Amino acid sequence: MPEHEQDLALLEQAARAAGRVALQYWQKQPRSWEKPDGAGPVTEADLAVNEEVQGILASTRPDYGWLSEESEADPSRLDARKCFIIDPIDGTRAFIAGQEGFSHSLAVADGDRIVAAVVYLPVSDCCYVAHADGPALKNGQPIGPSDQNLDEAHILTYRAVSEPHWWRDDQPPAFQREFRPSLAWRLCLAGEGRFDAALSLRMAWEWDIAAGSLIAERAGALATDRRGKPMRFNSPRAMVDGLVVAGPRLHGQIIARLRP
Repeated sequence: MPEHEQDLALLEQAARAAGRVALQYWQKQPRSWEKPDGAGPVTEADLAVNEEVQGILASTRPDYGWLSEESEADPSRLDARKCFIIDPIDGTRAFIAGQEGFSHSLAVADGDRIVAAVVYLPVSDCCYVAHADGPALKNGQPIGPSDQNLDEAHILTYRAVSEPHWWRDDQPPAFQREFRPSLAWRLCLAGEGRFDAALSLRMAWEWDIAAGSLIAERAGALATDRRGKPMRFNSPRAMVDGLVVAGPRLHGQIIARLRP
């Protein structure tokens, strides 16, 4: 089995194990607290999932680097040929509220490119997967993006994206805006064509978007930063300058309308 496929199989094993751990805490009022510096909430479930996933992945691929939202920064990852990029629970606020829309986001970077990815929603048992040499699949079936125009598009994003100063001539497009709590899932939904695009003009943590970006790309969408440039991963800051994820035509329309 080629290396990318082996990595993908390992990621899926870890993602499903993560789901089993998370569901032991879901809707059972897990302990939660705020991280320092306004970094958002974390729960005992996030930490338990992180421990479970790291135990599976690091023991099997000890030479890979490790980047996770819930682990201490490890600069040695920058020197590793490959690196795991993990969000143990993406959509922690939804998880705390007992909602279904949280996911586990697991990826492998080879250099600065993502080569294997899994986004798993355990409540619905919905699993998106892709590796760099194959199609994007949802529960084993191929997916692909829509071919919608911008002014008729349904875009997964947040309210502030519609503010005029983001757009040329201070004229926001007339797209319909919706929201889902997991950013990783939003990228998959855009790749799947259930929504026409996922858009963020904020800096994004790599662990939120690494897996979803490859799944969207292998589905046939374009997944770039907000300036239309390729995303690069396992960087020192572990951040990407926004994201535009959509089918090729819509992606071009969004980039053309955004203020430089």
